[in-house]
Amino acid sequence: MITSTDTLPDLLCSRAQLDDAFEAGLRRMLDSESLGAFILVLANAGYEASMLDRLQAPLGVAYRRWRAAAEGGTRAFRDAAPDDVAVFRQLPAAGPEALEITRWRQVGPWELQFNPLRALRPPRTSGLTVSSLRRPFDPDGFHFDKPFLRDEILWEGGLADVPLRLLFNKFPFAERHALLVPEASAGRPQYLQAADHRLIWALTRRLARGLPGIGFGYNAYGAFASINHLHFQMFDRSIGTYPIEAPVWRHNGGSRPYPLPVRRFDDADEAWAVVQELQTGDRAFNLLFRPGHAYLVERALQGHYRHGDWTSGFAWSEVAGAVTVFRQADFERVDEAILEAEFRRLRP
Repeated sequence: MITSTDTLPDLLCSRAQLDDAFEAGLRRMLDSESLGAFILVLANAGYEASMLDRLQAPLGVAYRRWRAAAEGGTRAFRDAAPDDVAVFRQLPAAGPEALEITRWRQVGPWELQFNPLRALRPPRTSGLTVSSLRRPFDPDGFHFDKPFLRDEILWEGGLADVPLRLLFNKFPFAERHALLVPEASAGRPQYLQAADHRLIWALTRRLARGLPGIGFGYNAYGAFASINHLHFQMFDRSIGTYPIEAPVWRHNGGSRPYPLPVRRFDDADEAWAVVQELQTGDRAFNLLFRPGHAYLVERALQGHYRHGDWTSGFAWSEVAGAVTVFRQADFERVDEAILEAEFRRLRP
């Protein structure tokens, strides 16, 4: 269990240190011979206008280098992962300055995010029809211990005797979005054990001292987890709380019902008892961990309902009320009624 005496890595002690580490890591990856690392930098810079401005010059240099590699068929390009090659071929030839930047707007109580670069992300397991929350780990499939992902590691170390790996999120949809992988080399599937749940609960509280916007999202397998390798999605949110955290909702003591079944827990053991019950019964769920509490949302298994044609599916961020779309037309037309109709589709 993580305690107040555990020493945290510097980048997790304050937002300023996290920002510095984030940008330094992105700059480092621009010199990498990995096409995947370059795409990661581009997507992270495209998520935040100020970051894109600061990285514009080195991004342009790297962009032209990879364009030449693609045209010349160099070994670095030939050896790149097929997913990365497919993404690169969809990028505008004009360079980073032609990228569309992530934008947001408020839609009733919900947030709508236009994130065109994330549209290029491979669907992986999020496109499957799932009937069970447990599937064996596939060492031959995509996972976070692949050697070609070494460049994408933001930090690696141990806390409370648990080896942890923190990787950049390749296609971010949250502030300072990263992936926390416990025991990465153990090859564990996306299925929680009690120790995992308590680790993230305690870590969220501990990190909140220097990172008050900290939180972790979790998608059960079958709840739009795209990779069947145990991981949590870390973010440090500076723009306030997620819509699911608003005091107006019944689960927070208000009077308005949330459109999906939500339970808020202020005790880790009580939360774990329900998580265990849902996992045992193959009932899909998403989790949002915040300092001192967690929101658990039960929802329909992916593939057992038909989501709208404007979304690729709702995962933890969407069920928490922050919804991502990939097309300008959808960003302009999706309204409160459309969003709440989608929530109704997800009801278990």
